[in-house]
Amino acid sequence: MSAFIIADVTVTDADQMAKYREWSTKAMHEHHAEVLVRGGDIEVLEGDWHPSRLVVLRFADRAAARAFYNSDTYQHARSLRLQAGVMRMTLVDGVA
Repeated sequence: MSAFIIADVTVTDADQMAKYREWSTKAMHEHHAEVLVRGGDIEVLEGDWHPSRLVVLRFADRAAARAFYNSDTYQHARSLRLQAGVMRMTLVDGVA
């Protein structure tokens, strides 16, 4: 069953976030993530949620998504991002 990582990102330092994106992209390639959404215009249809930047990644399964998140490459990216913004991230199973 596919699994998805969904992230809501608020950028506070664009230059530092660019470094994060470089390393997170490497991790995505290493772990065969399919990038479904990475930025783009957002239109809130209901509720009071106001994301500034959304990212949606598809993985073969939950284990693959966790391997991506826990990888040395992504953890390095994450360390760069800590000074670059606020990340809200969730892992969710797809529909079988």
